[in-house]
Amino acid sequence: MTSPPYDVVVRPDGVHHLESADPHNIVRLILPQAATPSARNDQAAKTLRRWLSEGVLTPDPDPGLYVYEQRDSNGMLQRGVIGTLRVSDPAEQVVLPHEDVMPHIVADRAALMRATSANLEPLLLTYRGDDSTTATADLIERTAEQPPLLATTTEDGFSHRLWSVTAPADLATIQGDLARHQALIADGHHRWATYHRLRTEHPSPSPWDHGLVLLVDTARYPLRVRAIHRLLHDLPVGEAVAALDGHFRVRRLEVPLSEALEALADAACAGNAFLLAGDGAFHLVDHPDPDLLARTVPAERPTAWRTLDATVLHATLLDHVWHIPEDSPAHISYIHDAAATVAKAERDGGTAVLMHPVREEVVRDLARQGVTMPRKSTSFGPKPASGLVLRVLDL
Repeated sequence: MTSPPYDVVVRPDGVHHLESADPHNIVRLILPQAATPSARNDQAAKTLRRWLSEGVLTPDPDPGLYVYEQRDSNGMLQRGVIGTLRVSDPAEQVVLPHEDVMPHIVADRAALMRATSANLEPLLLTYRGDDSTTATADLIERTAEQPPLLATTTEDGFSHRLWSVTAPADLATIQGDLARHQALIADGHHRWATYHRLRTEHPSPSPWDHGLVLLVDTARYPLRVRAIHRLLHDLPVGEAVAALDGHFRVRRLEVPLSEALEALADAACAGNAFLLAGDGAFHLVDHPDPDLLARTVPAERPTAWRTLDATVLHATLLDHVWHIPEDSPAHISYIHDAAATVAKAERDGGTAVLMHPVREEVVRDLARQGVTMPRKSTSFGPKPASGLVLRVLDL
């Protein structure tokens, strides 16, 4: 059974829900539950080997790629290609990251991949197709007209279909077309950094020279760009709002979440804006003090980076106003779903910080300049469902 990617599952609620839904849910591999990190990773490795021996997971007999389709009830359609990609050096600018990573998450993912000797879920990468990728685009569309190898529908309403591509001529077409393009990491910065770490640990050539990815042509299939929200565990909303006095404008909104997010979107058109929650209401935060921004936001970075909401949140609010370390799981969590963030803040007495999404063109332009955004700045989607395609390195 499938799961969202490991960093989208709301823990522990989402993990428990997925585990109880099916004894073979992939969450048991990507987020194993045990008393210690070592025990968790050992458990994931044993579970993977058991599922392989029992036929729960079946190796594909032929090498190849997969055409992968996602579709929702509102007409959203995304198609791409799943396969292995060479883990290139940053200087080559073949794969462009756009966000910083947190070392403890990279270490956690690396330990899990070492223990399982597997890429358990594909990263989401995008490229901008043009006349040179027409053959690949046509091949994807023709493949999607055939009966799928696998089809399923997930709880979020998305239908998923998968086809294998094994003909040598088709594989050569895709490889030749895409080799001339750059890829932007849409989702999976920590896993890409993990691929790099594990590649350096294993003398080349080795299976660790490559990593599992999904490549989507956003010229044909534009992705949705959503925000990733923050949950501040030890900061009650009242204290968070009080600390903003004289630094930002704060307005209390007694409205449903949907209307509060609309107000945030309107405010974001005029400048940096955030939505705080956790006490049963919403607090719209905007109009930052220019002098405060001048003192706290690094001046040597490009203007597009300096004016990002995520930059102001991390450099100004977290560092200088609230004094919260951004890389400490004990103090801050990163959650993709706004309603879940608000619910956890209200239940635990913390502060939810809801963000407005960044436009894709801003992300891509900064990435091409080699400028990374603050960690967890964006959430591209739809993300590939975990559990459909895995890569076991030592089969």
